[in-house]
Amino acid sequence: MASDSDLPYRQSLDPCFDMAVGEGGLDHDLFRRWLARTGDGLAELRAAAASRTWPLLTLPFDDSDLADLAAVTRHLANTCSDVVIAGMGGSSLGGRLLAGLADPPSLSEPAAAVSGRPRLHTLDNIDPWTADALVARLDPATTGWILVSKSGGTAETLIHALAVRRAGPGRAGPVVVVTSPGDSPLARFADATGAIRLAHDPHLAGRYSLLSVSGLLPAMLAGVDGRAVRDGARAVLAEVTSARAPEQVAPALGAALNVAMAEERGVSQTIILPYVDRLAPFALWYRQLWAESTGKSGKGTTPVDALGAVDQHSQLQFWLHGPADKLFTVITADVAGLGPAADPTLARAVVAPWLAGRTVGDLMAAEQEATVQTLTGHGRPVRRLTIARPDGRTVGALAMHFMLETVLACRLWQVDPFSQPAVDEGKALARRILAGEDGDDESGSGGGV
Repeated sequence: MASDSDLPYRQSLDPCFDMAVGEGGLDHDLFRRWLARTGDGLAELRAAAASRTWPLLTLPFDDSDLADLAAVTRHLANTCSDVVIAGMGGSSLGGRLLAGLADPPSLSEPAAAVSGRPRLHTLDNIDPWTADALVARLDPATTGWILVSKSGGTAETLIHALAVRRAGPGRAGPVVVVTSPGDSPLARFADATGAIRLAHDPHLAGRYSLLSVSGLLPAMLAGVDGRAVRDGARAVLAEVTSARAPEQVAPALGAALNVAMAEERGVSQTIILPYVDRLAPFALWYRQLWAESTGKSGKGTTPVDALGAVDQHSQLQFWLHGPADKLFTVITADVAGLGPAADPTLARAVVAPWLAGRTVGDLMAAEQEATVQTLTGHGRPVRRLTIARPDGRTVGALAMHFMLETVLACRLWQVDPFSQPAVDEGKALARRILAGEDGDDESGSGGGV
């Protein structure tokens, strides 16, 4: 079963059914019953889109903020050799994903260093050795900072902001603060230090904010077209908001598949396996999106990020001969004929005749297909998404697909896709530990990011 549309990706569910993988797969009639249940969630999404009440559904249609983001981008590019993005979870993962479309994360020296754009760095943990090493490498006078926290009270972002300010007062590069309007610790930091302040929609959870300023500012700084990202998201949203039946809506198909596999076939893990270096951060972004949205009331499946072909050598053994409790989403690309080509003479004479004249893309195409066939041959269900290239429009579409798929899956499981009560509990406790058991929680509930 494949979705038929003009989207910049193709989705195939065929290797998830019992005719392909045996008893670990779904019966078509059973799947259709789950798919029909997505109708209520689709109706809710359509109503929200019509009333413009959910920022997730309005962002793809509003480019009015892109001029302001472009101005901030030019300012940072003109004054900085390096820019550090400090944020946690959804505050950094979306920006890292989109910025990585310009430079594959596997390259140790970003192309931005020679293209007139500042080098981008991410601080999304509070490891003191990493922070020390990064700050020691950078010139504070030519290093800009983008500090992102929706709530304005995220402790990890605040400690980085305060530490950087102490390390270079009076000679630090420009600072951009992205936080919700109103008063918060980070907002007060921005006002006290003269930082550029950009508004984060307070109603947009961090893991759903990739299309907003927190995702697009790093993307545009890296040279990625922000309008193209939203255009891809808009194409997916148009499928959902039209009067199409669920079987014609790619995110509805994915949501029904995930929930049916969990409820009917005992799947407890969902493996996301892109075969493109630029999509390695996509797997990390998806992991938070799925885990933090679905994991409530005992519902959900454990998301596991992976990368092909790397994990053919490190996890495939377990996937094939370990517990049969996994659903695989393999993201492949049309790469045959692309990349450097092997020397045909040397290959035939002494190395591997079957590589003679073949390109790196030819090998990747063969390994993608081999992994899908090997998994299904061992009774493992595989959902396959295929792209032509990892550009802004494609990733914008994939991101919107998975955000809407997640919302629809949560509706099937009857859990709130936008809350994260367990996360907020841990944040509040950490603040009390730092302040002493009687310390006040100045930032309120924390709000997520």
